[in-house]
Amino acid sequence: MQVFLNGALLQADEAKVSVFDRGFIYGDGLFESIRVANGTPFRWRQHMARLERGAAFLKIRLPFQTEQLCAASEQLILANQVTEGMLRIAVSRGVGPRGYSIRGADNATVVISTHELLRRPALWKAVVSPFRVPAGDPFSAFKTSNKLAQVMSKSLAEDQEADEALLLNTDGHVVEGISSNVFWIANRRLFTPALEAGLLPGVTREIVIGIAEQHGFTVKESKAEVLTLQQAQGIFFTVSSAGIVECAALEDTHIPQSEITGELKANYERLLKVETSRRAS
Repeated sequence: MQVFLNGALLQADEAKVSVFDRGFIYGDGLFESIRVANGTPFRWRQHMARLERGAAFLKIRLPFQTEQLCAASEQLILANQVTEGMLRIAVSRGVGPRGYSIRGADNATVVISTHELLRRPALWKAVVSPFRVPAGDPFSAFKTSNKLAQVMSKSLAEDQEADEALLLNTDGHVVEGISSNVFWIANRRLFTPALEAGLLPGVTREIVIGIAEQHGFTVKESKAEVLTLQQAQGIFFTVSSAGIVECAALEDTHIPQSEITGELKANYERLLKVETSRRAS
């Protein structure tokens, strides 16, 4: 297995990052996880646009242009013979003087790696995490390397033999899953939390909203408490690694399966196949 590190392809066990790297010390960085289908990164430009916005917000100077990262990613996919999997791009501010000041930390670290798709159930059981995220948090717009709330929420979910955990914000409203965005269905309408709730604007979330609207469904951003979702006619999660995944239970409440979710999932998978097949050819 090879990885890309600061301009070079290396064997994974030979790739080293400094113990003084701010990504390790402070979580001072960003990452993107991109689905690879048919050997092709799916919606590359949308993921890169978010990475670039995040880097600008954090004042991290990316040492490579988008085209260079694309070429490196394609080279890595070929080297690791990835047909179906995940591509992860991680950026940290790099090594700098001790302390929180970013002055003197001018050489970002960039790592690109490939990973197998995790085998996960077709229907997810979800629980509610006790760890709250700040409402209106400006950092939530980007995939920052600070993910302790998600890490501990995943641990809690695993302890309860659940597949996902819902995160609430400091106002008590549903925000997102650990690594997913969430939608619910009521009266044949789709609802999802608004960005202001403090959620990551997921690439798959954006795709699914577009698919739903193209097929005549209304999508409304809405504030909601857990009870609203428990009373819904369907819940599903969107995540780059799996697309659309239906929720079968939230805490101890059974959630009905919806034909709307099935229709959206089929359309999403069709789009994934068409776009990656076109690029691969």
